[in-house]
Amino acid sequence: LESTSLLHNHRAIHVAMTMVNRRLNNYQGMIFHLERLIKSKNFTTADLCSYGYWRCFDKSWKQSDFFNLGKFLDDNLKEYPQDQLIEISNKKNSKIRIGFLSADIRGGHSITYFLKTILSKYDKEKFEIFLFLNQIKEDQTTNEFRSLVKKSINVGKLDNIKALNTIREFNLDIMIDLMGYTSMQRIELFKNRIAKKQILWMGYCNTSGIKNMDYLISDPNLIFNEEQKFYTEKIIFLPEIWNCHCGFDFEREEHKPPLIKNDYFTFGSFNNFDKVNSDVIKVWSDILKKIKNSKLVLKTAKDIHATTRIKKIFHEKDVLDSVKFLNREDKLEDHLNLYKNIDICLDTFPYNGVTTTFEAIWMGVPVITMAGYNFNSRCGESINKNLNMEQLIAKDKEDYVQKMINLANNHDTYINLRKSVFLGAIKSPLFNSQDYSKSFFEAIEGIVK
Repeated sequence: LESTSLLHNHRAIHVAMTMVNRRLNNYQGMIFHLERLIKSKNFTTADLCSYGYWRCFDKSWKQSDFFNLGKFLDDNLKEYPQDQLIEISNKKNSKIRIGFLSADIRGGHSITYFLKTILSKYDKEKFEIFLFLNQIKEDQTTNEFRSLVKKSINVGKLDNIKALNTIREFNLDIMIDLMGYTSMQRIELFKNRIAKKQILWMGYCNTSGIKNMDYLISDPNLIFNEEQKFYTEKIIFLPEIWNCHCGFDFEREEHKPPLIKNDYFTFGSFNNFDKVNSDVIKVWSDILKKIKNSKLVLKTAKDIHATTRIKKIFHEKDVLDSVKFLNREDKLEDHLNLYKNIDICLDTFPYNGVTTTFEAIWMGVPVITMAGYNFNSRCGESINKNLNMEQLIAKDKEDYVQKMINLANNHDTYINLRKSVFLGAIKSPLFNSQDYSKSFFEAIEGIVK
């Protein structure tokens, strides 16, 4: 059937099968049908963005592959006639005008904790900030963010030409895209330029491939000098970390490691199950086998098919009895309290956790991560380096397992390490919103000047 013209050319079949395989948590099936769409030349911008996003979960791709896909995307994005567009003005503003475009300014979404860091601490005498929403539904969190900026406008229902003209009227010095290939992306707006300078930050930790995307915000731990050629954007290296969490609205408390009460290690991962691939499960299974009586707690959104897939692999590794599955908690405080039952969090690879890692560290729980090969696979590295926890960065799968065995065999070392994580977190760049905001806006000023 794969070789028939029907399967090769019929877009509806591939779109439907991509959705089916997504529902079944079948990564390889999604990739298969997305690739057939691209090869048939009967694809949309959303298809290409989806393909690029899902490839971030795949260790077989190199950064050069993302670079080439990005250039292909850029070549295939629509350019709108200039006579239908308002011209971008060269008029100088009295203050630096910054726009943020996102479809995810709503309760519980990860980016809100990082965006709030800078929107809560900026010089209103120097900067005017505008929020451009690309979402249909708004909630209390949306309203809270509206109050932090000069003005906000929802372009979610506007077609590309209307959205381009609406945004261009604001005469922005800089527009920052918080989506990239993710969410309800509007990458075509950036292809056609909506501001004098355009920046990709946070939502998609990779190159966009768009020539008109001028900059990408990163840090020295994420992209090495010799790798910059595989990013179409000029890299803005913030001095310490690319993201800073605003923290939570309650007082932190140091909790005793569950190990003391249980007399065994409890590992945990609250990452999206899409990131839990077969290699990750094999490493985690090896840890459970080699550390006597150890347990693993997993939690994500209610997804029967993802849970079934993961349970099957753990069963094949003969460790399913040591794994506990929890449903996602609706209340943030209930979710965070679950970390009290975890001794060490296990990061996923090659697609690292970000928000979950910040959460664990806020709660005083160490996180073991794997060294990566590009931006999105090195996020865990940057977080642990900025926490002075380089001993929790494994160089490979064997080292990942061995580091956990070493801690399990030396309880005093583990307890001291856990205390260091709790005491060092707030002082570190991970949650130092004052210093981060200063560095962020200095970089913005440098671009404008």
